[in-house]
Amino acid sequence: MSNALFSNLFLPLTLAIITLGLGLSISIQDIKNIVQYPKNVIVGLFSQLFLLPGIALGISFIAGLEGVYAVGLILIAICPGGATANLVNYMIRGNVALSVSITVVNGLITIFTIPLLTSLALILFCKQNTEISIAIPDAVLKIFLLTILPASVGIFIRMKNERFAKRLEAPLRYILPVLLFMVYSGVLFFESNSGVKLLWSEFFFILPFALSLNVLAMVSGYFVPAIFNVNKQNKFTIAVEVGLQNSTLAIFVAGSLLDNYAIAMVPVVYGSFSFFTTWGLGYLARKYLP
Repeated sequence: MSNALFSNLFLPLTLAIITLGLGLSISIQDIKNIVQYPKNVIVGLFSQLFLLPGIALGISFIAGLEGVYAVGLILIAICPGGATANLVNYMIRGNVALSVSITVVNGLITIFTIPLLTSLALILFCKQNTEISIAIPDAVLKIFLLTILPASVGIFIRMKNERFAKRLEAPLRYILPVLLFMVYSGVLFFESNSGVKLLWSEFFFILPFALSLNVLAMVSGYFVPAIFNVNKQNKFTIAVEVGLQNSTLAIFVAGSLLDNYAIAMVPVVYGSFSFFTTWGLGYLARKYLP
């Protein structure tokens, strides 16, 4: 299978199937709650758009990270989690409707923020004035096809046959993670064959910084919403949204748009563990935190 065939067909198709499966767990009442009480979405967006880049910036300055690694860390922080974060919330019984809503809105916002903040990070840490651009119509279409459309189909199926949708919930909790694992295994395989070569010494150097970003984002994503009297389910839902970022998108930006595989090392390392740590921390938050 060629890299282009995997990236352009198999990867988006699998993500759309995952999102459709998540849509089966969303009721019309869940949608009404989001519309009537938008505070949770706003708090989640604030945490993703401001807290997360701030954490990445703080780690970079405190650790004195080399320019390319600092840019890679910030790049991870500004790439929203997408279907991966939605799936983790589904697995730990978070508010899937809230998770998908934050993903959709943030996905539209980051069409503009990813080029801007990446360019600023390059100027700040690499003294490099590089302009990057994302094709807005293509990005909006992709968000619609991979998130809004399949989730809407799942919601429609549940609305027409709730018993059928509920019957699928148990097997989907196993099937969807397997699909996601296949997707990311493929991404790592094909990306490694496209120029992203990671040495073990480099992996263990980057690991503590990438892990710190993941853990600190989860912690802030849980406790900051508490200031706004967000309920427990929505707190750990937002924590997952903030804690788990889209390493595949970050690798694409670094490798394809910037043509800088040194920067791509950080999202490669981050993507190797973040699904599992976010799932574990999210589960512990749901089970033990107030």
